[in-house]
Amino acid sequence: MGKGRIAASALAFACAAGLLAGCHPTEGETAMKKVPETVESETNSTFFSTVHIEDKNTVSIPLSDGDLWPSAWAEDDFLYVANGDGKGLDTADPWQDIRVGRVRGNPWDNSLSGVNLAFADGVAKVWNNPDEYNRKPTGMVCVDGVLYLAVQDLRKSSIGIFDDAPTASIYKSTDKGVTWTGTGEPMFDDYRFTTVMFLDYGKNSENCPDEYVYAYGLDYNWRDSFTNRVIDPVDLYLARVHKDHVMDRSRWEFFAGTDDGGQPLWDADISRRQPVLHDERKVYTNVNPAYSGVSSMTVLSQGSIVYNRPLDRYIYTSWTEYTFEFYESPTPYGPWKLFLQKDFGGYPWTSDKHGGYACTIPSKFISEDGREMWVLSATFNGGAQQYRFTARKLTVEPYDPEGASNARSENNLALDGAVPYTRCNRYGKGAVLNDGDKTSAEDSWTGENKDEDYWGYTYPDYRNFNAVEYTTGNIDVQGGYFEDLRVQVRRGFEWVDVEGLTVSPDYSFDENVKPFTTYTLTFDEIDGDGIRVAGAPGGTLSYTGISELAVYYR
Repeated sequence: MGKGRIAASALAFACAAGLLAGCHPTEGETAMKKVPETVESETNSTFFSTVHIEDKNTVSIPLSDGDLWPSAWAEDDFLYVANGDGKGLDTADPWQDIRVGRVRGNPWDNSLSGVNLAFADGVAKVWNNPDEYNRKPTGMVCVDGVLYLAVQDLRKSSIGIFDDAPTASIYKSTDKGVTWTGTGEPMFDDYRFTTVMFLDYGKNSENCPDEYVYAYGLDYNWRDSFTNRVIDPVDLYLARVHKDHVMDRSRWEFFAGTDDGGQPLWDADISRRQPVLHDERKVYTNVNPAYSGVSSMTVLSQGSIVYNRPLDRYIYTSWTEYTFEFYESPTPYGPWKLFLQKDFGGYPWTSDKHGGYACTIPSKFISEDGREMWVLSATFNGGAQQYRFTARKLTVEPYDPEGASNARSENNLALDGAVPYTRCNRYGKGAVLNDGDKTSAEDSWTGENKDEDYWGYTYPDYRNFNAVEYTTGNIDVQGGYFEDLRVQVRRGFEWVDVEGLTVSPDYSFDENVKPFTTYTLTFDEIDGDGIRVAGAPGGTLSYTGISELAVYYR
């Protein structure tokens, strides 16, 4: 993955509001001799050892209809949500461009249900020409029992649809979403800070350390502007306002960098603000001529920022047309670091494998230990039909730098705490890597001409390795094979090539590689918390395949 520049304006330290910085863990054991080649890590974060998100949504409110779903967990224990373009939480109701509703239950036992509360002009107004723009909710928060909802005007006309957002404002409800009051004019205009996402500090904002409400914003648009009507967002900004003055634009302050002591600076002048995250990366910059989908997309988009209290971490969930892009930080203002890029590949998507847009994590849907989070996202593209209130599980494990202790044996380490780590699961069958079935295959087609591909695992702690058994999948002139084949181990969050590699039987590096055949790759002993087979994908469509990957320390 080309990484581009990811930077933040602040370091990890205590902020003036009393937000304590989380310390980065130490690097993993690296005492073994240095291998000749290192490969830049796919992620910047060193906080999580393992990260896994499901290839599809697995729970939903069946009668819901709509997208976006920003939410707020109120003191009455309900989750209040807003959706764009749909029937909301009950398909018996008519379509509206915006609705607000109330959700009960949780995703762990699939007990989610909901009711609609308010819609259309009863929630917000359209500030611009209604023939060209409609209302889209972007953020929601509950503080002292009051709900606040951010709504933007987003282009709806066929020319440049969804490709610019010139204005936004905040609306207030003191009766839990039934009635809403707004402002006399837009609070944010001129394409600045017009995608507003409130920082979710838990139930009724109970984890907020001070008297402020915090909000993040994007300029120009809610995502990459596919038609380039406006500049693509590459900066994430942060603002704050006292909880008693949320509706007063003159009381808002913007993060303006840090002082010499590392404390955050705030300024009421929006022109003096500084981004907390700057990311110029673009994805899908080299699309295969056989695929005609959207390409060259920036990665900062409307999602959510939630404080994961058990892990003392802030999580920003962003996305592109084909990927999820998730970041973490020890403070609200950075440094933000990418910890997950999940590639779902180009269309068609199916019910077994799909991404989605406007990814959000409600604080109510975070487990007591913080290691499980449920991600909401919707999509109507690619045949997935996920245009409703629906979620999938994200599982993380914080980094453990302890050295490896496993002894030599014939135990398959793919069955011992391994988390599949793949470039893309075309059919949503990531489990084929270690299910013991060498007749079922997966491949990594995405629609790109990829420079690198891989199949492997990450672990919550260090392991010793010296062999893998890679069983191929389907192979033909379109792909399924590697043009070069390496084994790499993750050490200190860098993927390094192993030494002394041998392959048996011979691997031909072309379409003559044998399908559904086990290749044994042995190498010098090395420890790490991840292992993968990697190389340049072959074929006219540039992908590789697999039916099993076993790992050993023999």
